[in-house]
Amino acid sequence: MRILAVFERIIKEMIRDKRTLAMMFIAPLLMLGLMYFLFQSGSDSTADLAVHNVSSEVVKAIDNKKVKIHQIKNNQSATQIIRQNHYAGYLTTKGNQLIMTYENADQTQAGILKQSIQTGTVKLKIQQLVSVTHKQTVALKQAQQQLKTLSAQLPQTTANSSAHKVKTNPQKQKPSNYTVKSKYLYANGDASFFVTMLPIFVGFVVFFFVFMISGISLLGERNSGTLSRLLATPIYRSEIIYGYLGGYGLFAILQTIIVVLFCVWALQVQILGSLWLVLAICILIALVALAMGLFISSFAASEFQMMQFIPLLVIPQVFFSGIVPVASMDHWLQVVAHFMPLYYGASALTDVIQRQATLGDIWQPVTVLIGILIFFVIINIFSMRKYRKV
Repeated sequence: MRILAVFERIIKEMIRDKRTLAMMFIAPLLMLGLMYFLFQSGSDSTADLAVHNVSSEVVKAIDNKKVKIHQIKNNQSATQIIRQNHYAGYLTTKGNQLIMTYENADQTQAGILKQSIQTGTVKLKIQQLVSVTHKQTVALKQAQQQLKTLSAQLPQTTANSSAHKVKTNPQKQKPSNYTVKSKYLYANGDASFFVTMLPIFVGFVVFFFVFMISGISLLGERNSGTLSRLLATPIYRSEIIYGYLGGYGLFAILQTIIVVLFCVWALQVQILGSLWLVLAICILIALVALAMGLFISSFAASEFQMMQFIPLLVIPQVFFSGIVPVASMDHWLQVVAHFMPLYYGASALTDVIQRQATLGDIWQPVTVLIGILIFFVIINIFSMRKYRKV
């Protein structure tokens, strides 16, 4: 009977907690629906390829629905062309050698180009072999026709001697044998999925843990009565928020530094840009997560309810941060991506780590992150009003 009583109490508490019921039954459907649209739209990825001084037959052989060809007329270096236009690769020739330079910031696009180059060179060899074989066949038929004509016009003995003078074996034409030389601007051809996705993973790890720690910590102070006693003093609400941001922010900065240095020194991950700029972007992401965590904690009554916001606010940001290429998504999904802080953070980190971008190159996503931070700081100050009793 006592087991039954406990069972009934749990059932009644769950029924009264409408938010928990919604998270259990509706949130999974929302997540699965979002993943369906994301991975459906991400199946048609394409790669931009710049070509310079490449014969039309080679371009035609590698051209397909997955590759978008861009003809380059100037003599800028492959690095400049790729980074200025965000192309996935740059192809040029030197004799019978195809020199392919990969940006290698996106394994999907790099894989598309590798497959297209490999398929194109094989297709080209087959076409050239067919062409040479056809020419040899035509030449052989012409030689046979000449023999028949001579045999009909000349005496037998003369025809026999003349037959030896006719070339029955036409000169063989060797097809162009193209070889491929690959270069990589970031990492190398053996780079793992983790290496190419590092900017996204670093941004997410920093965002997730700071978001959870800040939200749960403020929730603990509120439930313990510390926040109420603090608000009973003449202190301004803005001073409380700034104090929280400063206190938790210090630990967030330390955590960020440890995460980035671990990736560089322990995991030996290559960073093309400035390490200080990477740290600055990660710290900005951490401060945004801190401000968001403080705000969301005001809607939760317990640590369990705080955890319920993860499927709705944190996990979707992973999908929009670049794991699925945003450019290949449907238009309405691209609009949603621009409301995700991690989208801007991962974009800035990717440009610095993999494309050697400077602060001037990434000022747009950095500005948006600063704007998001200011927005959440302001609404946090206003949200403190409901906790002040006097």
